[in-house]
Amino acid sequence: MCKTFIHECRYTSIEDLLKLENQICFPAYAFSRNLTNLYRPLLAQLDITYPQYLVLMVLWEHQTQTVNQLGEKLYLDTGTLTPLLKRLEQKGLINRIRGKQDERVVMISLTTSGTQLKGKAIHIPIELVKCANVSNDELLQLKALLNKVLGK
Repeated sequence: MCKTFIHECRYTSIEDLLKLENQICFPAYAFSRNLTNLYRPLLAQLDITYPQYLVLMVLWEHQTQTVNQLGEKLYLDTGTLTPLLKRLEQKGLINRIRGKQDERVVMISLTTSGTQLKGKAIHIPIELVKCANVSNDELLQLKALLNKVLGK
């Protein structure tokens, strides 16, 4: 497999595989960091972080989710989600309610304030597109390619 990959990518040696410039992960990492940095000032106006914004977007779409459902949708484990959800609850944006039949299941839903925040957040995707140095078609192609890589 490595020799095929080296041949297809036209690397001259196996050592080329470890050069930063030849990595797929580094531009993906740098892109993710840059994207998060673009979101930061927009989300600061709403007093939320990027991961909190992701949770809220899922809840704006689905209203109520279990912690496990949120984790699956956002590719986050419960150890990462739990403190994030506690902070959203402290801000008055979500409710966390233990299941009546199974107390291990925690249901997450929006409060009125959490629902109202959606109206204030509606401009964020529009502002992000304005910051992109690519066309709308290129953004759609990028999204499709990323979803393909993620198996969606």
